[in-house]
Amino acid sequence: MINIQEVLETNKMIEQENLDVRTITLGISLIDCIDSDLEVLKKNIYKKITNTAKDLVSTGQAIESQYGIPIVNKRISVTPIALVGGAACRTPEDFVELAKVLDQAAEKAGVNFLGGFSALVSKGMTKSDELLMHAIPRALAVTKRVCGSVNLGSSKTGIDMDAVKLMGEIIRQTAELTKEQDSLGCAKLVVFCNAPDDNPFMAGAFHGVTEADAVINVGVSGPGVVKTALSGVRGENFEVLCETIKKTAFKVTRVGQLVAQEASRRMGIPFGIIDLSLAPTPAVGDSVAEILEEIGLEYAGAPGTTAALALLNDQVKKGGVMASSYVGGLSGAFIPVSEDQGMIDAVQAGALTLEKLEAMTCVCSVGLDMIAIPGDTSPSTISGIIADEMAIGMVNQKTTAVRVIPVIGKTVGDMVEFGGLLGYAPVMPVNPYSCEAFVSRGGRIPAPIHSFKN
Repeated sequence: MINIQEVLETNKMIEQENLDVRTITLGISLIDCIDSDLEVLKKNIYKKITNTAKDLVSTGQAIESQYGIPIVNKRISVTPIALVGGAACRTPEDFVELAKVLDQAAEKAGVNFLGGFSALVSKGMTKSDELLMHAIPRALAVTKRVCGSVNLGSSKTGIDMDAVKLMGEIIRQTAELTKEQDSLGCAKLVVFCNAPDDNPFMAGAFHGVTEADAVINVGVSGPGVVKTALSGVRGENFEVLCETIKKTAFKVTRVGQLVAQEASRRMGIPFGIIDLSLAPTPAVGDSVAEILEEIGLEYAGAPGTTAALALLNDQVKKGGVMASSYVGGLSGAFIPVSEDQGMIDAVQAGALTLEKLEAMTCVCSVGLDMIAIPGDTSPSTISGIIADEMAIGMVNQKTTAVRVIPVIGKTVGDMVEFGGLLGYAPVMPVNPYSCEAFVSRGGRIPAPIHSFKN
């Protein structure tokens, strides 16, 4: 059981080390909203979301007030809309209409983001999937709170290269349609391999079809807490280092467990999972890169970075699993560039490249995240970057993702401001050589032999 002593122990972490509950995400199934009439479907979706989420924000605020724990975001995830809209939507514009309704419902509920404008196409695309994917650029351009995601591969089914090629084009179109905002639409769009059904973090959150009608998922983050703890064991051996990370992750996860249990009890909605992810913010001292530096690297990207990140990720998971019976989502360490001041510093120092970031994704909890690239990057190059990342996830049986932002009108070395938690980022160079012939082959890359386990 969680007691008040554990809550009091977190005061220093909250006040001095940037500990926060990054999000309470309410997952909502829209399966029972499905209708072949688009207008009826829109009404059903709006009603289901606003009714289910009516107390979400007030509940989060009440928990914040009672326990003094910052809950930065209140969010909603819904059933992938390609599944929900298949019977009613005949054109991409029909799906855009659904995105507008989702945005209106999110505004009414008072949440900052709603995830689930999504399609699951790891083995192939239905007509509904294709329509939704073509709707993504416009949908993200005309909404403020809606986030989109597409699962393009899995360790069990391989990689749908037709969908990979299409998403390279979609990302570029999204950048064009939001170029007046430094291509901000791409910050609300992520592609996955092995996407989990219960991820509370945006932009990749959706409510999987294996989930209950509604669930409470909580995402906790505390890079600053881990960094501070490690500063007390400088020069100690790896055993001491690992034990320190585990114990710190345990304490951080207990905070999330408390918030999740309280939110579940107050709203009468089942508790789903705790996602303990070291998700940084632009705030000084809230950086995964700075943890890597505390472990012993001059900059993130230096030789030894992948090993240090692997150690960090594993110990975070081990500590978190001991603190909650239901640890899920992505859980581990995120390495976004724009949201992590230490990563930005490493890029500007020349220590961190796109290729090194890709290597790091083999051992972290997500992938190439919030990386600004030149606006003239071709769709096929974007598809090639996606394909590489999907392959890492497929072969290693882990979740990987890509959220790159080709910033129209910007080139290598320019700085791009996204604002808020999204931060700012230097535009990073990409390999100039073409992969057009590769991504244009069509079909899918088969799953690796170790996928055949049934």
